[in-house]
Amino acid sequence: HSRIPCAAKLVVAVAVFLLTFYVISQVFEIKMDASLGNLFATKPPRYKCGISKACPEKHFAFKMASGAANVVGPKICLEDNVLMSGVKNNVGRGINVALANGKTGEVLDTKYFDMWGGDVAPFIEFLKAIQDGTIVLMGTYDDGATKLNDEARRLIAELGSTSITNLGFRDNWVFCGGKGIKTKSPFEQHIKNNKDTNKYEGWPEVVEMEGCIPQKQD
Repeated sequence: HSRIPCAAKLVVAVAVFLLTFYVISQVFEIKMDASLGNLFATKPPRYKCGISKACPEKHFAFKMASGAANVVGPKICLEDNVLMSGVKNNVGRGINVALANGKTGEVLDTKYFDMWGGDVAPFIEFLKAIQDGTIVLMGTYDDGATKLNDEARRLIAELGSTSITNLGFRDNWVFCGGKGIKTKSPFEQHIKNNKDTNKYEGWPEVVEMEGCIPQKQD
């Protein structure tokens, strides 16, 4: 007779254990769901290059910033690839340029041209050699204007720039255009070097820009 109560106790014990486990697991899952909910509620989605909203189909996301004084280099990002930055150690004083394929977004070249102590001739040759359909991204660092001449400014204007004609000593400027563009580019930011409004001693504040470049169609 003693076996039946033991078996019954065992069944009750197992049932209680399973019930307890079930309740704990349910509470835990609810807590998990709540914490995941909080996690997603407080963390907005991340878009390519960290831009503020997703680009439509057949567009390339980009974000760029000019240099900060003569201390922090410019940064150029396209389709979540940082093409140029101080961390990559491929930026320098003057005008920093990244070229990308207008159909694929693939990087073609990155270079910088010293417009303070350098020569404008290699920059002009570089600009002339850019192929039709190429995306061109440019950002200044320290000084991007002193050695610029009319020919260099005209070639950059042909890429869609409006501000290049009056880019001056230590102005901050970022620009995204293209070879063969038929209109002026909407992607350009320019801050004049002005001792009354400069953020840094001798330089204006950093200019930043983001957007979506239409993919070149055949």
